[in-house]
Amino acid sequence: MVTSETVPFSKSGGLADVIGALSVAEAKLGHDVRVLMPLYSFIDRKGFRKVSSVEIPMLDSVEKADFLEKKVDGVTFIGLSHPYFNDRKGIYGDTSFTPYPDNCPRYLLFAKSVPLYLEASGFKADIVHAHDWTTGLVPYYLKQAKVRTKTVYTIHNLAYQGVFSRYDSILAGDEFPTDVLDGYGEAKQFNMMKNALEEADLITTVSPTYAKEIQGSEYGCGLDWLLRERSDDLYGIINGIDYKEWNPAKDAFFTTHFSSKNLKGKAELKKEVLKEAGLDAERPVPLFAIISRLAEQKGFTELLLSSGECALETILKKNNCQFIVIGTGDERYTRKLEELERKYDNLKVRIIFSSDAAHRLEGAADFFLMPSRYEPCGLNQLYSEHYGTLPVAHRTGGLADSIRDIKSNRDEGTGFLFDTLTPDSIVKEVGYAIAFYEGDKEGLLQAQKRAMNEDFTWNKSAEEYLGLYSKLVK
Repeated sequence: MVTSETVPFSKSGGLADVIGALSVAEAKLGHDVRVLMPLYSFIDRKGFRKVSSVEIPMLDSVEKADFLEKKVDGVTFIGLSHPYFNDRKGIYGDTSFTPYPDNCPRYLLFAKSVPLYLEASGFKADIVHAHDWTTGLVPYYLKQAKVRTKTVYTIHNLAYQGVFSRYDSILAGDEFPTDVLDGYGEAKQFNMMKNALEEADLITTVSPTYAKEIQGSEYGCGLDWLLRERSDDLYGIINGIDYKEWNPAKDAFFTTHFSSKNLKGKAELKKEVLKEAGLDAERPVPLFAIISRLAEQKGFTELLLSSGECALETILKKNNCQFIVIGTGDERYTRKLEELERKYDNLKVRIIFSSDAAHRLEGAADFFLMPSRYEPCGLNQLYSEHYGTLPVAHRTGGLADSIRDIKSNRDEGTGFLFDTLTPDSIVKEVGYAIAFYEGDKEGLLQAQKRAMNEDFTWNKSAEEYLGLYSKLVK
């Protein structure tokens, strides 16, 4: 595995969770799994041992770097130690809104280190599995170095491609062939992800529906033509979740626990969370949760910024329900949420990033609202289902693959799906969920139990990845 972040060492988002969990799952299935990652300044080096040093050629220098190694849960983690990573406060920038101006040479150097690690360690990798734009040049450099291995490349979010000017690439130490570059003259640029899509032996993304969506212009982010060309090599495998961390029967953040066999603890947790939030814990109305980045991708424009009365205000004003929102992000959405909170006593907003609060709200809520414009996989709907919290979501990407609509199949449904993302459709779908809560208590209980018994373990996903690897390794 090659990645810019991985649990348990570095994390800015879901990518880190995926790498950490998938690697452990594959190791438990009997495979020698190694994860190459940058060794950022905040990573505790306790338990790491230096295994080799290499020299990486850049534009006007040869950069010295070290590989340090540590084994965790059967997986060997290799940290690339270089000032590009050691001397920085963050992963991609000091904050998530301020990327480092030299991210091009940083991740170009990281990609160049992969064949050097394989040579220095003598590790005969059957597969090199690279993830997202920061590793987009890995298949290219492996081919340049004539390393005999097969490559798999996973798109976690096609919207982030690692596009840099040709000038940046030259400063970083490489003059790429013309066919690697896009554009003309001074506007020439190179795209790390596009390069991986051309060079990797197989391409995966994080849900079957998203694999189809990105081959069309609406979700293809300018690369749909290339993904159509490689459609025979493109697969969608939905992510799993860590059942050790996300387990309502043992959740470390809970004072009361529950399972699909006995949901009494869920009702008790709901009262606790409502009281903590300052909401009425005795009102027999559904609690809706939103835990999210406050970003356009997540559907907050449609939820909050429609002209006149916004969708969320309509819901709060016209329905017997309560909402708790947890998240950070765009100030436009933050301001609107805080304005609505001052106006309505059935809404509480917490502009925070908190694992404690997220776990407790996932467990306490009756429904989880996810009006995402697009969602490559999504994790919150998986957490929600496992905690008996029925998702209400836009039918897109991984949401479409992991939620069965109760409206179309009351006996097998695990949530509510709507097809067109508009303010009206959000209001209407929340209304369906509230009517279900009020009118069919037994149906609600059975849907919660079905959702909790869905198999979202990483073992299932790992087996699918191993099946793909076997197509390449004869």
